Amino acid sequence: MMPWGTIIAVNMVGSFIIAFFGTLTLADGRYAVSENMRLFVMIGLCGGYTTFSSFSLQTLDLLRIGAWGRAMLTVGLSVVLCVGAASLGHILASRLNHHTMLVAQADIEEEV
Repeated sequence: MMPWGTIIAVNMVGSFIIAFFGTLTLADGRYAVSENMRLFVMIGLCGGYTTFSSFSLQTLDLLRIGAWGRAMLTVGLSVVLCVGAASLGHILASRLNHHTMLVAQADIEEEV
């Protein structure tokens, strides 16, 4: 059986969150937070939430029982889906950042 819970429920969500939060909290992002807070959330919380060790063990178990095709599918889907989720998080957060900049510029122009 494919480890869908690890691939989808945990790693994709974690990949989305880390990219979304990381982009929103860049120096020119929507929310100003300290670098320590960024590291805590991105590495501490998101890193602890995602389960690379579980993914590795589940893939090894598939290899040990000779399910090479399912193991390779697990690896391939994990990479593609998690990078896709991170990309989506980055894109959405970038749009929020851009929208905030436009609103701030409009406010400045109204004051002038």
